[in-house]
Amino acid sequence: MKNGIEIRWHGRGGQGAKTAALLLADVAFQTGQNVQGFPEYGPERMGAPITAYNRISPDKIRVHSNIYHPDYVVVVDETLLDSVDVTAGLKKTGAIIVNTSKPREEIAKRLGGYEGRVYSVDARKISVDTLGKNFPNSPMLAATVAVSGIMPRKKFIHEMKASYQHKFAKKPEVIDGNMKALEMTFDVVEKVLQEDKEKRLSA
Repeated sequence: MKNGIEIRWHGRGGQGAKTAALLLADVAFQTGQNVQGFPEYGPERMGAPITAYNRISPDKIRVHSNIYHPDYVVVVDETLLDSVDVTAGLKKTGAIIVNTSKPREEIAKRLGGYEGRVYSVDARKISVDTLGKNFPNSPMLAATVAVSGIMPRKKFIHEMKASYQHKFAKKPEVIDGNMKALEMTFDVVEKVLQEDKEKRLSA
């Protein structure tokens, strides 16, 4: 796929990785992009490793296989780093985003020599602070959009609010919590991205 972005998600059943991939596809579609969002089907029992994918492009998407050389990898559960080759095929020009409270320098040492960008996001803390429970998919979704630049923050937030209002029409408190989680994650990730940019410019 010449134009566009390919993303691979790694998580465990019940953590919302598949839901996040489908939400991202829906939001990107609302902005006029061509999209795919699909899981790799297997035993979807609670806690079992699962994989999901996104293709997002301004052009018509003609490929329908799994994604073997993603631009971005999102790891919703840090424990998968010990059992799954999460950087398999990941482009050096891309990035990996890991849900962890550990600094990215520490996470990078566990990625088998991957030479691309590494980002750590404490999605658990963000979701507990904003939703009162550990629902990491909303923070990881926001982190993915922030790192990849798939769409502007303002547009993403607008479309996600509309999506949540439809999905949680009878639970407005859930909408508010999820929106706070998205905004908080963007604040955290954009600060890191700005610091990285300043380091590159001064190098």
